[in-house]
Amino acid sequence: MSTAAQPAVQLLRPDFWDEACKHLMKKDRVMKRLIPQFKDAALQTRGNAFVTLARSIVGQQISVKAAQTVWDRFALLAPQMTPKRVLKLKVDDMRAAGLSARKVEYLVDLAVHFDTHQLRVNQWTALPDEDIIAELTAVRGIGRWTAEMFLIFHLTRPNVLPLDDVGLINGISRNYFSGEAVSRSDAREVAAAWAPYCSVATWYIWRSLDPVPVDY
Repeated sequence: MSTAAQPAVQLLRPDFWDEACKHLMKKDRVMKRLIPQFKDAALQTRGNAFVTLARSIVGQQISVKAAQTVWDRFALLAPQMTPKRVLKLKVDDMRAAGLSARKVEYLVDLAVHFDTHQLRVNQWTALPDEDIIAELTAVRGIGRWTAEMFLIFHLTRPNVLPLDDVGLINGISRNYFSGEAVSRSDAREVAAAWAPYCSVATWYIWRSLDPVPVDY
């Protein structure tokens, strides 16, 4: 990640991580094999709701590498990545950073929602997952997948199962079904052994496909 445009951010490790790993290794044969391969790594949060959601919008429908490149260019436009700062950016400059016209619209709408306090940011820690998903998906460009990424990467909710995530489905296919096609019901059946730590298991499934952790 480029550090030229952004101040250093301390990434925080969830306090339930070690307990979750023990649970998963006891309950699931694949997790027993995977987790020791990445023993020093863990899901981490940036602690900034707006940045997490903005990064997830930038990363929609493009590769992790491409998303990082576009984000780095975008971040140069707003070294202090705040809603007010984004709202002051010129559309042409945002497009020149590699953002599509639609993603520019989405980022502006996100910034408006934050700037006008349409989102109950201060209440999120006390709300159930589905309530937060419903609130976030009212923002243009945020679907269920993006909201689930937010639950995992920002709020570090331990039991999110993002069934719309291609990486999760591909990883379950590779690790549990020898590469055969996997349905959502197949994935749910596998994940039954992961509860109440589906987020943690998902993170390790992602690592099995790409050892470099993605963050938002």
